[in-house]
Amino acid sequence: MGFFEKIRKNRQILLYLVFGVLTTAVNVVAYYLFAHPLSLSVGVSTLLAWLASVIFAFVTNKIFVFEARGVAHIVYELVTFFASRVLTGAIDMAIMLVFVEVLCLNDLVIKIVSNIVVIILNFILSKIIVFRGRK
Repeated sequence: MGFFEKIRKNRQILLYLVFGVLTTAVNVVAYYLFAHPLSLSVGVSTLLAWLASVIFAFVTNKIFVFEARGVAHIVYELVTFFASRVLTGAIDMAIMLVFVEVLCLNDLVIKIVSNIVVIILNFILSKIIVFRGRK
């Protein structure tokens, strides 16, 4: 199997990784802006960063990764996407609170590690629940 054939075969995963990195960047930058220049709490900053990154992720995942362009399923996709992101957002919040507030580890390092966990869970949930192979 040639290089380009491998890329075509794994297109969805590659695009998810690209947009996952961009979503992580949105999350980390938003968290930094809320937590540091604005001096909001870790919890509030994590929540606001989560909201910004979920909106970004929904649009990019729907259009580019899973190519779910129809409007017929948009309510289902929107509700299940946000519900799955609430779950992984709660996991992100728990990781941040335990490792930053309780264990006093570096907040930005933990934010990045937490995002790696969340990206993997989000792909699985989007693939098997939210967009379910619709095109």
